[in-house]
Amino acid sequence: MRLPLPQFATGDRHPQHLAEVIETTTTEFLAQCLEPEDLSFPPMPPFGSWVCAADEESGNQVYAVVYYATTMPIDSVHRAVALGLSLEALREEQPQIFAMLKTEFRAAIVGFQEKSLNISDNGRIHQYLPPRPPQIHQAVYHCQTEAIIQFTEQFDFLRTLLFINGAPVDSLAAAVIRGVYQLRKNDREWLIRAGRHLSILLKDDYDRLRFILSQIHPY
Repeated sequence: MRLPLPQFATGDRHPQHLAEVIETTTTEFLAQCLEPEDLSFPPMPPFGSWVCAADEESGNQVYAVVYYATTMPIDSVHRAVALGLSLEALREEQPQIFAMLKTEFRAAIVGFQEKSLNISDNGRIHQYLPPRPPQIHQAVYHCQTEAIIQFTEQFDFLRTLLFINGAPVDSLAAAVIRGVYQLRKNDREWLIRAGRHLSILLKDDYDRLRFILSQIHPY
């Protein structure tokens, strides 16, 4: 049996609800993934994936891109040790292991959508930092495909991605473009526009542009 944890109830959880903000700044937030209902590790969001969280005070929906994720022991004093067991063997012989680990990720804020006063309108989208980020203990969700497609009609968010401190920004930009391109069902016109915008941002740095484009693999 899994050890009971006091932090999250799973019964009424929204299917896209994956994490909770545990640290927040103007430009990014750190979130801890919610515990799964079975004996498994919390699902780690993919590098370059889109997440969103609400600033409940303003009603703004904040959009961010995952650029770092880690799984580690909840106890910061003791490190995990190699046991030489498969995941299935861990579930059978060491089920407490799963309750002793946590998965966290950092997401860079790339824009926000204003709360609309008109129920028939979704509110204006801005590709710059919101007045304030989501606050501590706010829910973090996987972004819906339609929201990502709407947000990426413009490309100013790429500048934000290319200037994230402490991130492999070239690989991140490639992962984001590749993911959105797939969500858009291989829309080559959108991909060409994205490549042109990148070339403007990188100016004469042809090597960086070539490195990013080489990771996109259009079909």
